[in-house]
Amino acid sequence: MAQEIIVGIHSIVEALNNPERSGHKLFTTKENKSELTKKINLNNISGLEIFEHKSHDIQEEAKKLYKEMDFYFSRVPSNTFLVTERLELKNLTFLYNLIDSNEDFKMLILDQVTDVHNLGAIMRTASFYGVNAVLISRKGDLLRTPTFHRISSGAFEHVPLINCGSLPKTIAKLKEKDLMMLGFSEHSEDSSFESSKKMALVLGAEDVGLSNAITRILDKTISLQPRGNIKSLNVSVAAAVAMEKMISTNA
Repeated sequence: MAQEIIVGIHSIVEALNNPERSGHKLFTTKENKSELTKKINLNNISGLEIFEHKSHDIQEEAKKLYKEMDFYFSRVPSNTFLVTERLELKNLTFLYNLIDSNEDFKMLILDQVTDVHNLGAIMRTASFYGVNAVLISRKGDLLRTPTFHRISSGAFEHVPLINCGSLPKTIAKLKEKDLMMLGFSEHSEDSSFESSKKMALVLGAEDVGLSNAITRILDKTISLQPRGNIKSLNVSVAAAVAMEKMISTNA
């Protein structure tokens, strides 16, 4: 089975608590293992292998594994990392069933978001707000790196990340399931937020925004109006503002 590397104590704890995962190998120092046991009982994790090393050796082991898995290496925080069985992203059938089984359904759709830091931050905020799912295009799976896991702070274990081949076709299908599609674009002259029991917030990358293919099939696009001198937001911050509007409007 393919494996992935998870770094960041919160992400490691959430991965170890995820019953869908298995094949855990934890690399840590004696001191950090002690700190980790304050957050999770490692003795309760079935099949967990623990490898204790000195700090320098932890970093060298990580560097070797990063190279094997073709990841850019940066120093592993807390001298602790987890190698675990790679989880496959959820598919569209899973998403459609999830929508059908929930009267109130909120999701995010990310168009051309290709920065791992943004995706990780968006996932973390989506988990904070209780968003039901996040949809990306197929190439987005390449962003699932150790850095993604660190920044998402374990959110990947809780918020389904759905992969699709064609966002326009998938959005058209989602509209058939009565999801309102609300896009965010700095070029929109409308700033009035609308809400629905079933809806999707659609955001594009900050450098290019929403693609024309996506914009023309949405129900509506709105802009977030600046109050100061800076006129635009990083996409992960814009997503957080949008989610706050969505949740507060439905409260």
